[in-house]
Amino acid sequence: MSDVIEETLTIARLGARGDGLTEGGLAVPGALPGERVRVQRGDRIGTLIAVEEASPDRIAPFCQYFSACGGCAVQHLAPAPYAEWKRGIVAGALGQARIETTLMPLLDAQGEGRRRITLHVREIEGRARAGLMAARSHALVPIDHCPITVPSLHRAPAVAEALAAPLGHGRKPLDIAATATVTGLDIDIRGHGQVSDGVRGVLTRLAGELDLARLSIHGDVVVERRPPAVGEGPARRVPSPGSFLQATQAGEATLTALVLEAMDEGKAKVRRVGDLFCGSGPFALTLAAGAREVHAADGEAAAITALTRAYRAGAGYARITAEARDLFRRPLLGPELDALDAVVFDPPRAGAEAQVRRIAESKVPLVVAVACDPGTFARDAATLIAGGYRLERVTPVDQFAWSAHVELVGVFRKQAKVTGRTLRRPR
Repeated sequence: MSDVIEETLTIARLGARGDGLTEGGLAVPGALPGERVRVQRGDRIGTLIAVEEASPDRIAPFCQYFSACGGCAVQHLAPAPYAEWKRGIVAGALGQARIETTLMPLLDAQGEGRRRITLHVREIEGRARAGLMAARSHALVPIDHCPITVPSLHRAPAVAEALAAPLGHGRKPLDIAATATVTGLDIDIRGHGQVSDGVRGVLTRLAGELDLARLSIHGDVVVERRPPAVGEGPARRVPSPGSFLQATQAGEATLTALVLEAMDEGKAKVRRVGDLFCGSGPFALTLAAGAREVHAADGEAAAITALTRAYRAGAGYARITAEARDLFRRPLLGPELDALDAVVFDPPRAGAEAQVRRIAESKVPLVVAVACDPGTFARDAATLIAGGYRLERVTPVDQFAWSAHVELVGVFRKQAKVTGRTLRRPR
């Protein structure tokens, strides 16, 4: 066993994960550029022991669990350099792919806080404890509440611990997803498997005592006391248990506004829109409320059901058609795409490679890409550019505040062709 190596190092820059990096590439979580820090050296990651010379950009973190919990990476960084760091993550991904475009300033979309949290429940000292995982570890950090969530989610750890009682008090590890909705908390329990009718009865009683809107186990609804509605205005809907949802209400509103802005600018009339990887339909419903015809597609059948119900319950929408369709294996093809004036796509972190290849071959005039991973966005953007699209601008959106995650919206327009070749590469 090698001896522990402790040394004083200077931090050169902030990495994409929020770690301070030395010139030699050693990652030091909690350290900032320009700081001299005492570190216990590991192979690739060092443990911060003390900050000997602090950066002027260092501020006091607001959360008592920061540095223990693995959720937030940079609560100790001042707002201005933080915004540039997040914007730089997107710039780095575009630069690596050799894509030139206009990169807009970072938009703050934290709003009142995260409306979703997944808590882990484990037995600790004979009782169920709910919390989050430590950084780079499977160790549980029990929490009283998470301060980056909306206030109605602050009681989620206590709710999770109460629901764990009839399920073994955390002896069998549980993951409990809590969503703040207009009508109350929506809880989905995972990790336990099927339960007996007796346990379902106890959980139903607890849902009443805890005043939950809905309680599910692995997506199977135990009780729905009130429909758990999310969204505002025309985008209000009731997603299925555990289905995809933007992390913050402000994030959903900001992304939707950027999509609408792209649709409304320019001389071309956008009437028919494809909303691909649509989820429960926040974009589709808002677009259709603006008198546009929308065709929505997503691989999750339950999400399409939620969208269809919201559409039928609403008023003043233009026509929406929706289909459950695996766009990774069965993307929309040329004739389907060529009938559209615009396409919006918002895929999972893996991107939309198969669908983007078809879009690149199409005649769709306008494409708006919403992405949660700058790297896969850059890959997909390169495919569209090679197919004759110009990337007009990219707007980073920060709804995962203080983490290394950043959303973005890219606006592409098909360019006219001269002798079979696109006019020029975007600048």
